Amino acid sequence: MGYMTRVLVVDDHALMRDMLRERLNQEPDLEVIGAASNAEEAMLFVEDLAPDLVVLDIDMPGLSAFEAARQIRHLLPDTRVLFLSAYVQDGYISQVLQVRACGYATKGNSPESLIACIRKVAQGGTCFSGEIERRLEIGVDGVRLANALRTRAETLTPREREVLIHLARGASKKVIAKTLGVSVKTVEQHCIHVMQKLDIHDRVELARFAVREGMVEP
Repeated sequence: MGYMTRVLVVDDHALMRDMLRERLNQEPDLEVIGAASNAEEAMLFVEDLAPDLVVLDIDMPGLSAFEAARQIRHLLPDTRVLFLSAYVQDGYISQVLQVRACGYATKGNSPESLIACIRKVAQGGTCFSGEIERRLEIGVDGVRLANALRTRAETLTPREREVLIHLARGASKKVIAKTLGVSVKTVEQHCIHVMQKLDIHDRVELARFAVREGMVEP
């Protein structure tokens, strides 16, 4: 038997986790070594087991999947990340590219297509579902969204986006600080910058903006 790609599955829906684990373990070259329900739990698996590939659901409570991807890249540069989501949003695509992930697949794909995508990423390639690939173009500076306009959301730094996502989900500044591992004062500064850049000074309107931009689910 050849090399087995060691896969970590991360999804907050138990049924999806179990289905992925069962299906991937049927493949002769794939082995699911863990299944996490959120990004914080995933980071514990990453540190303990050093998977070859992480299949990471995008929209989960707690630590953002995109922040987790950045942490994974920092801790284990050779571990590859494939994002998975039921939604196709330009905001998601932009963040997937920002964290230099290896792909973005949709849950609407057939199991065979998803396995082919996982295998391609495991072998060192990149893989984007067809509906996502059609929104991309390759330029001299790499892959980017085709004909994308610079929205106000794109003026935010990655950390400011993280704070906005948590705010939109209803988290307090104290909880956000604990989740991101920073001080409450730092979170407050990020909130000020977010409001200034977006010209939105109401938390409810911030949440609505985040939904419109596809940063969180309605």
